Amino acid sequence: MKIAIPTKDNQVDSHFGHCEYFSIAELTADNKISSIELMASPQGCGCKSNIANQLAEMGVKVMLAGNMGQGAVNKISQAGIQVYRGCSGDVRQLVEAYLQEQVKDSGTTCAGHGEDHVCQH
Repeated sequence: MKIAIPTKDNQVDSHFGHCEYFSIAELTADNKISSIELMASPQGCGCKSNIANQLAEMGVKVMLAGNMGQGAVNKISQAGIQVYRGCSGDVRQLVEAYLQEQVKDSGTTCAGHGEDHVCQH
């Protein structure tokens, strides 16, 4: 299984649609991290790109993200990827926390674009 994390400077990027990279964590059959690779993020807003299908084709089943708009959540979910919002911190530590079932979806979505986006619970 693979897990995708919107990333900036090895930390979860707080805004999915503007992340620099996606960290792709590949897990072994016994749920250990076998590798974490960086994939460049497509240009433009995440919800308007083809990133959902691209990640699904790579075998990604889970996305651990900071803030996401509802459009992005819908596209990622429709691609068969389970979304957990409200994540933060170091990429490897976050994946380890997920594997220990310590990550929950915040239920928060963001409306609008830019630095003044509004998050709603």
